[in-house]
Amino acid sequence: MREAELIVVGGGPAGLFGALRAAEAGARVLLLEKMRRPGTKLLASGSGRCNFSHAGPVEDFLGHYGKAGRFLKPALLGFTNADLAAFLQSRGLAVLEEEGGKLFPASGRAGDILELLLRELGRLGVELRTDCAVRGAALSGGRFVVEAAGGPWEAPALLLATGGLSYPGTGSSGDGYALAAAFGHAIAQTAPCLAPVAVEGWAFAACAGIALRGAPLELRRGEGGKLAARGRGDVLFTHRGLSGPGILDLSRSILPGDELRVRLASGEGDPDELLLAELGAHGKRGLKSCVQALGLPERLAQALLAGLGIEPSTPAALLGREARKRVSAALAGFPFRVASLGGYGEAMATRGGVALEEVDPKSMGSRLVSGLYFAGELLDIDGDTGGYNIQAACSTGALAGSHAAAR
Repeated sequence: MREAELIVVGGGPAGLFGALRAAEAGARVLLLEKMRRPGTKLLASGSGRCNFSHAGPVEDFLGHYGKAGRFLKPALLGFTNADLAAFLQSRGLAVLEEEGGKLFPASGRAGDILELLLRELGRLGVELRTDCAVRGAALSGGRFVVEAAGGPWEAPALLLATGGLSYPGTGSSGDGYALAAAFGHAIAQTAPCLAPVAVEGWAFAACAGIALRGAPLELRRGEGGKLAARGRGDVLFTHRGLSGPGILDLSRSILPGDELRVRLASGEGDPDELLLAELGAHGKRGLKSCVQALGLPERLAQALLAGLGIEPSTPAALLGREARKRVSAALAGFPFRVASLGGYGEAMATRGGVALEEVDPKSMGSRLVSGLYFAGELLDIDGDTGGYNIQAACSTGALAGSHAAAR
């Protein structure tokens, strides 16, 4: 039986940082990755550019993880966004902050981050085994026995960092849920997260590619249209529905059948007052031109009016009060009925996972099994777009690795 002092299962950002921190503390670390190379999903992140974190005070991060923000506080404060950027820069990788605060490698290549991490693994003597899927893990005599190719392997500490279910082509197939459950851990129901939305009776296919900047959003549910969630962010029209950061961030709350209301008019003013002023000032113009003046691109203005049964070329002065009210109501919050959310092949993250109440946030250690640790997307944590998920993976991995090494 092969031995190590810590076995890390999963070679994504969480597993890589867990292995690095443990090795820095002097532990003999074995990293098992089932894919041919580690970091496959990392390479695909940010369209291959890797938006690895976000600028600003790390305290501001806590509100970007829903209810999990409080749980993540020790990890994020222990290895902050500034710490992650400094880690990369101190090893020769320049960092670029884009407008809006997203952080990328200045080279624009996700592979540069992965290569840097793999060099660090080699320097620290971490044993990396790829093409090595874990078939099972159990406790025997107070030590963890892991069944995998080239094993079995044995260690006094085990870190599970296998990721979730999103982008299954990168190796995220939910293996870690079964491993965690075998040790008695509850798994919160999983679902795609940071996913686009397909809309019933989609009438805006001609608007694919149009983006609304910073649009206010409301999610309403049930017969009474009860408010379920609010959001704000960029909204992208697609061939079958809606996407963009605003929709993706709200997707953790969206269910099929919900009504998603999107403000189409730009600015903060009352759309009815704005439209009335525009109509009064330009009565001879076509109605489409007046709607465009409220911030809608031409194709969207055309599709909106056509969908409302109003001829876009109607002179503004001829628009009746009732029709004007219908237009202004649509501008204030156009109702889209959700048909479905994108599946795991489109979702950037997974909602659900190892129940947080069974994990110590100060160490990422199991409250049920001594020596067992968790990190990354395997946990019931999902963050907003903008680098928050990779930061959470790195921070929880670093915390888990440090405490595992202390054993």
